[in-house]
Amino acid sequence: MTAPQLPAGHRVVVQSFAESPEDALAEGITLQPMAAPTVDQLGPTDVVVAVHSAAVGWVDLLMTSGQYQHLPQPPYTPGLECAGTIAYLGPQAPQTLQLGQAVIVDGLQVGPRSLGAYQQWGSFATYVVAPAAAVLPVPGALSLDQAAALLSSYETAYHCLIARGRLQAGETVLVLGASGATGLAAVQVAKISGATVIAVGRSDEKLAIVADHGADHVVNCSDGAGGTRQFRGDIKNLTAGRGVDMVYDGVGGAVGLEALRCTRFGARVLVVGWASTPGVAHGKGLRGAPNANQLPTNLILMKSLDVLGCPTAIATAMDPLLRAPRLQQVLAWAQAGQIVPHVSHVFGLTEFRQAMLAKWRSECVGACVLRIAGG
Repeated sequence: MTAPQLPAGHRVVVQSFAESPEDALAEGITLQPMAAPTVDQLGPTDVVVAVHSAAVGWVDLLMTSGQYQHLPQPPYTPGLECAGTIAYLGPQAPQTLQLGQAVIVDGLQVGPRSLGAYQQWGSFATYVVAPAAAVLPVPGALSLDQAAALLSSYETAYHCLIARGRLQAGETVLVLGASGATGLAAVQVAKISGATVIAVGRSDEKLAIVADHGADHVVNCSDGAGGTRQFRGDIKNLTAGRGVDMVYDGVGGAVGLEALRCTRFGARVLVVGWASTPGVAHGKGLRGAPNANQLPTNLILMKSLDVLGCPTAIATAMDPLLRAPRLQQVLAWAQAGQIVPHVSHVFGLTEFRQAMLAKWRSECVGACVLRIAGG
């Protein structure tokens, strides 16, 4: 018996960890039929969400090769966050939830990055089953595509800038990788917090969109030949020779190194990720870090820098009290229309490979979304 009489659907399945995300997309991921959830699978407060939109994130790619810090057990369905409509409510689900309601499914409680009983319900699928506590009404005027890309990016930006970085109004923040999903979210969160934002990227066209989303200044760091040019002179000019108070670094590599030279004495450097060097760990989930990144201790010492690691999901698992104020603020900003995810690419479910490749190749500005229903 289905719950109740829902049609069958489809889901993406990662069969096994590959050596790299590119290898996984070539050989290890398939689209398979999916039966609708049945009553015997569901608890009294469970909710079945018919997925409309699922965000395609950088973490989704790293997970396919087991190079992310958290390893779901293959075979698994990727997709960390999604938005859709409620298709079924358990008999004890709260009355605040209604059939047909537009909702977000919390990716820290459901799907491959979650740690509990709902890990199997990745969002690259027709249906997701979630506990009622993980189902949140779509805030404000967000579309389902935008809502699917809200929590992960903006909670990351909040955790890094505010919880870890303790950003203050009037400070200047240098955002690396500003056209990416978390980078663009960081631009918006920093602006809401009263900071001056200098956004760094490699494409004038992408940076123009970043400027439209609030960046005070944009700096193209490309040398035109695939490398990174020295841009510290640009930053010094923009800060009257002082340097920036904070660096939001989700990129690392040559760009991250140059950013250290753009700081004032005593600045904070937020280590958010290492998108420029994704292969720091062994592939196929073998762990270890044979290609571990290294920071220049001479610069850190001479500039008296505070280097802060900012792992949002891990920190939340270690200290769950971090979550409530962060989630409340992100939802309030979205409700008020102060933050709106930018979705540059939308693909159908059958185009999941193209979507994941577009994300991997940094073709997107802000979010990339799989349109599961209505695409």
